[in-house]
Amino acid sequence: MQFHQLAYFVAVADTRHFTRAAELMRVAQPSLSQQVRALERDVGAELFHRIRGNLSLTEAGETLLPYARRVLADTESAYQAVRELDELGRGRVRLGATPSLCTGLLPSMLAGFRAAYPGIELTLHESGSRDLQTDLSEGALDLALIVDSRLRDRTRLATQPLLIEELVVISAKDRPAPIRRGRLRIADLQDKPLVMFRRGYDLRDATINACRAEGFEPVFAIQGGEMDAVLEFVRAGMGIAVVPSTVVRDRFRVTRFAEPGLSRVVRLAGRQDVEPSKAVRALRDAVTAHLADAVLPQGTRSLLGHAEPR
Repeated sequence: MQFHQLAYFVAVADTRHFTRAAELMRVAQPSLSQQVRALERDVGAELFHRIRGNLSLTEAGETLLPYARRVLADTESAYQAVRELDELGRGRVRLGATPSLCTGLLPSMLAGFRAAYPGIELTLHESGSRDLQTDLSEGALDLALIVDSRLRDRTRLATQPLLIEELVVISAKDRPAPIRRGRLRIADLQDKPLVMFRRGYDLRDATINACRAEGFEPVFAIQGGEMDAVLEFVRAGMGIAVVPSTVVRDRFRVTRFAEPGLSRVVRLAGRQDVEPSKAVRALRDAVTAHLADAVLPQGTRSLLGHAEPR
């Protein structure tokens, strides 16, 4: 099994076409096909179903693909680290984050990093915590900001708790509050129309599970949105939503939950089996430095230097 064979295999898997994969890799199509065949002989199994007009991965191909991606990504990271030995004026960091963190904490955090290191190429991937962990394990990301998820790949991933975010209920300013006075109980959400995130959102699971723990199923005014869409639907008066306090602006009415309330822990995740490059270490340090000095919303607090809540 050779490095270029894995690269050709991944290119074919991504394009589902040998000719387009050859164009992508800038190699003759017969040569690429020959190398993929050689890889199949090495692993002892066919990697593609070759049906006229329809190319798909076999079970063996599906199994090999994440490992091949990881090898290619780790090799690129090694080259990148060597190129950065002279100075930190250049480099690349691939950062993943959940949509709520992209809306709330990340803009000011990354603005400071960009000002300090303008030569570092910064790529952002927005997704749910579970998908971000998969991308980290496969080497597609260098760091990720995730929430509350148990580690799915403890042999490769490690996390550092950053802060505990309070979850609050937001409603349109020109509509009545969910309750007349005081703090909201989870039970008060019963029969209230909720603007709900799409499936796979950590906030969706947290809200639904909290309602079910109180013995009822939540009612949805609309569901399936990303963070920006949910905020706009609430502002339009379609319903209320449970969101992190860090995404709230003064355009909403905010109602806090009664103690113990709802909260979630934000963690910085990375690979522990790969030595991070200077650029990755610089971003990691910038994230922790920003949160150590940031003015956080009421009910949200930094966990840096403190024990993680049980």
